[in-house]
Amino acid sequence: MLARMSDTAAPAIRPAATILLLRDQPQFEVLMVKRHHQIDFASGALVFPGGKTHAGDHDPLWAEWSLGWDDIPSEERPLRIAAIREAYEEAGVIMARAPSGDPFTGDDRAAALRETIANDEHPFIELVRELDVRLDLGALTTFARWITPNLMPKRFDTWFYVATATGEQLAACDGRETVDAEWIAPSEALRLAAEGQRKVIFPTRMNLQLLAESSSATDAAERAAGRTLVTVEPWVVQRPGGNVLTIQPDAGYGEVEEPLSALA
Repeated sequence: MLARMSDTAAPAIRPAATILLLRDQPQFEVLMVKRHHQIDFASGALVFPGGKTHAGDHDPLWAEWSLGWDDIPSEERPLRIAAIREAYEEAGVIMARAPSGDPFTGDDRAAALRETIANDEHPFIELVRELDVRLDLGALTTFARWITPNLMPKRFDTWFYVATATGEQLAACDGRETVDAEWIAPSEALRLAAEGQRKVIFPTRMNLQLLAESSSATDAAERAAGRTLVTVEPWVVQRPGGNVLTIQPDAGYGEVEEPLSALA
């Protein structure tokens, strides 16, 4: 028997985006950040950089300061911009290219403005103009889409993207929303979570498991591009041993049943 809660009392769903930034050296790894313990959502958890979209992500002037603009559906452009912005705010990495076509590897100006941009005191698009770079929207490949179940106090419609970092792009936590940044093999993150050494929330763990099926950044992007995107919205199923959270079996994660007690 399926137990779906009524949508009438559910909180509003906010659009959000997150990025699985990948590298192959010294091994296949993904960038993850540890959320500050005082953050009200996923506090203390190991997550991928990401967050909800901001008004500035919808600025039409991004058409002049982005690569791949015409190849991206209009409704998805702000999400990709948000994913890139959040990776910059939380980990100091900007997925962008210089006029020469070379990847932007960071500089003192970008490092100095992280906090003011995260606090909405300086528009992200103004920094991109000052740096004279273009966001590389085409470098992101859609990996997954998850909608928070309506039993949660906050709900997000989150798009997950994969992208490959260059060897020169170094990550550093912001000290505000995140307190640690680390490159880690997906399988190692899963092991640490299983042993209780890391807190990893349900959607993050599911996407780590999916990512761990890949052997490299290129393989991960190719697998993601070849999958049919199924929007995942978990729901509750009543079992004799207790209620569980489940997802669509055709979403690419296999048969999943997560005890609700494990989400507490």
